[in-house]
Amino acid sequence: MDIREGFDPGSLGQIVALHGAHYAASWGFGTVFEAKVAREIAEFAGRCATDDLVLVAVDEDGVAASLILDVHDPQSGARGAHLRWFIAHERCRGRGIGREMLARACAHADAHSGGAMWLSTFAGLHAARHLYGAHGFALVHEAEGAVWGTVVTEQEFRRPLRA
Repeated sequence: MDIREGFDPGSLGQIVALHGAHYAASWGFGTVFEAKVAREIAEFAGRCATDDLVLVAVDEDGVAASLILDVHDPQSGARGAHLRWFIAHERCRGRGIGREMLARACAHADAHSGGAMWLSTFAGLHAARHLYGAHGFALVHEAEGAVWGTVVTEQEFRRPLRA
């Protein structure tokens, strides 16, 4: 497994497809979710700055995992860098890829946003929640919503500024 920085040709589409397929099969998310991922990651790619972090894990079958740290997300404000599009294909889960990518993102945030980071997700992703907690994230908000096209308990996690 090779973890690369930056987008390679075709990786944007593979990241969207990975999200769409996984969340449809596991959570019943549909086209609204996949279109949201496609629209937002395309918008990010169009404004990606040199201090943003794009990590894409690739193996012989293509994109296996992704994590993007959007240091300049206009929605972030004082919350810091926005952790986005963090996913690992089933074929690479349990191998430490997610932990390595998140550790790299935290180190990047320490250098570029004082360590402050945030992410939005939903209840039920137990392995991810454990990983977030291990890296200093805490749940700050939780409410029922349908921002991803399916009603779930939406959550926001934050990692505070480092002293």
